[in-house]
Amino acid sequence: MSGGRLHAVIIAGGAGERFWPQSRRRRPKPLLAPLGGKPPKSLLAHTLERARAFAPRERTWLVCTADNAARMRRAAGLPAGHVWVEPRGRDTAMAVGFAATRLAARDPDAVMAVLPADHLLPDRKAFGAAVRHAAAAAARAEVLVTLGIRPTRPETGYGYLRIGKPAGRSFAGLYRVARFVEKPALARARRFAADGRHLWNAGIFVWRAATLLEELERCAPAVFRALAPVRERPRGRGSRRALEQAYRRAPKLSIDFGVLEKSRRVWTLPVRFAWSDVGNWAALAEAVGVTSEASRVIGGRVISEAGRGNLIWGGKRPIALLGVEGLAVIDTGDALLVARLDRSGDLKQLVSRVREELGSELL
Repeated sequence: MSGGRLHAVIIAGGAGERFWPQSRRRRPKPLLAPLGGKPPKSLLAHTLERARAFAPRERTWLVCTADNAARMRRAAGLPAGHVWVEPRGRDTAMAVGFAATRLAARDPDAVMAVLPADHLLPDRKAFGAAVRHAAAAAARAEVLVTLGIRPTRPETGYGYLRIGKPAGRSFAGLYRVARFVEKPALARARRFAADGRHLWNAGIFVWRAATLLEELERCAPAVFRALAPVRERPRGRGSRRALEQAYRRAPKLSIDFGVLEKSRRVWTLPVRFAWSDVGNWAALAEAVGVTSEASRVIGGRVISEAGRGNLIWGGKRPIALLGVEGLAVIDTGDALLVARLDRSGDLKQLVSRVREELGSELL
């Protein structure tokens, strides 16, 4: 790769409400181990392993919020200086901008691969090769590259991007992004899945830190202005106070809406390896092999009679199922969720009711 060194920046934020009741403020989604294993391995641990495919430990960074910083540090096992703590959550534009500001201060030519902490990509070798390929283009052409996943179904819960013109002979396999489309209706999602011109936006990005900051200034000036104290004091004495000041004035804005949908410098690298954002119980069910005929048990003791297509995650007490299909049954001891898998995308509304009627002790 020409240009600056490649860094992995793992973003571990968000409430993970669609994974309730397993995901809580004190047990966020990246720290869950929904794939089991002996010993069980968290989603964050899987992400750190993927990062090793293109960046060594000394160029791996974790961005998390203050309320979970201690847990994230212990789980990540990174040096203390490699865990960058946001005073409060302000969505991904600020999180990524903060990381880019810190990296650019260390190395003006640094290239960063931004990875969500809670996705699943089983093929680490193919993923590492894709990131390195994207990084070479990002460094040479000073563009923002997003990995685009070839759709395998008409998914309405993902954002899509439309493939534009090829990026050029020097950048084989890369294309300009013509437009972004957020969470289309089912009929439109079916067209997108079939036409070969649309990809899922995986939320995995590769760019020079300096390029991202340039586009923040142009496309999301409020975020760029908020980061001014961090640019002035990226490290050392006064940097913590500068960070607090930055986050007090920062707007809540996603990097997709704030920058990618407005920038004219966005390219995509279409990839074909398996990917899941594990965004809800239905997505996890698919990832662990639940089918219309087969159920899967992540944990606990389960006795099932004439049931199929269920995802069960139990705890200490046994779970018995009789003649039920297509359910998520999630038992954490203090809360029990029983939901149709095909309705699990609506879980945020239920969590809002839990908050209103039972308070925040279960969240």
